[in-house]
Amino acid sequence: MSRARLFASLCGLVFLLNLARIIFAPLLNVFIEEFAIGEATAGLIVTLAWVGSASLRLPTGWLLTKVPRYYVVVGSGAILTGSAALAATSTTVPHLMIGAFLMGLASGVYFVSANPLLSELYPERVGRVVGIHGAASQIAAVIAAPFVLLTLLIDWRLSLWAIAAGAAVVTAYTWLAARRTEMPTAGQSDRDFVAGALSEWRLIVTALAIVGAASFVWQGVFNFYELYMQSKGLSDRAAGTMLTIVFAAGVPAFFFGGDLADRFPQVPYLLGIVGMFSASLLALTMIDSLVALVAISAVIGFVIHALFPATDTYLLDTLPDSTRGSAYAVFSSIWMLTQAIGSSVLGLFIERDYSYDAVFASAALLLGAMIVVLVLLERTGRLPS
Repeated sequence: MSRARLFASLCGLVFLLNLARIIFAPLLNVFIEEFAIGEATAGLIVTLAWVGSASLRLPTGWLLTKVPRYYVVVGSGAILTGSAALAATSTTVPHLMIGAFLMGLASGVYFVSANPLLSELYPERVGRVVGIHGAASQIAAVIAAPFVLLTLLIDWRLSLWAIAAGAAVVTAYTWLAARRTEMPTAGQSDRDFVAGALSEWRLIVTALAIVGAASFVWQGVFNFYELYMQSKGLSDRAAGTMLTIVFAAGVPAFFFGGDLADRFPQVPYLLGIVGMFSASLLALTMIDSLVALVAISAVIGFVIHALFPATDTYLLDTLPDSTRGSAYAVFSSIWMLTQAIGSSVLGLFIERDYSYDAVFASAALLLGAMIVVLVLLERTGRLPS
């Protein structure tokens, strides 16, 4: 029961932390009017939240070799509480940017520490708990825009104050739940960050080879999804609805994707997910009807979001106790940085007058070719599992 309460508190905390990363995007128009800034400056605020999420993942991995995992998890909640309050009280753009960066930073610290903790709390059901935890995070992505619209009826700062207040309450409960829980001892042998990460380099490289390119492409796809739908003739509102469908499909994808990761051989399962994402993205470039776009958007959303719990399950279930925190932190840092540049690269191609269909189809075909090579390697036993 005590572990269940701790797990519930972690689901609440990850919801708030992911909401903190996403909340700035639907607030951009408000920032432009409130602070009299341009689109580039407003966009930088969003970018800083994601840069913050990537910035301390490696140092956090080192910290996990020195202190218990739940200490760091509680620390991330405290950072979120303070940084959300800081952003809510901002009167200048630099003030707001610092708050956004720190809110993103809190999420990076959390994910690197919480995911290994979850796998050690429930070692027999890693995929299932990671999937439920991810579904809680994904719900934040679905409700972010409606939540902002609701708070705008009073004041845009209310959305940030709500995150700060919620984080304070959930962090305090997480601390109490952790203190009353018999914590696992699996991570106590992970005490040499560099040696631990280096000893697992083959597994880290394999995971990046399987999922790195797919997540890179996905970042470009979802950030330009509304514009892509508009290029297919949809209205602004309909294009926004398509993106909502993509994110909404991610909620059951996390839940079922994590559960399936416990049931199937992990490497073939990951390769199958990336292959399905490649095929569905290629299909998206070949259709224009509204019904077909709705259907394929739901498929893409489900498939790509199933990739994330499957990836975490593969790493956390395969890594030994002595290296889990260190190696996962290195993987997570590189994976996040790989994803972050996807939008910039896609934007570069679009600015050079390549069509969305041409860019997405090329990306899908390249992903498909990579999967064929990786399947051959897996069939010959050359991929660690």
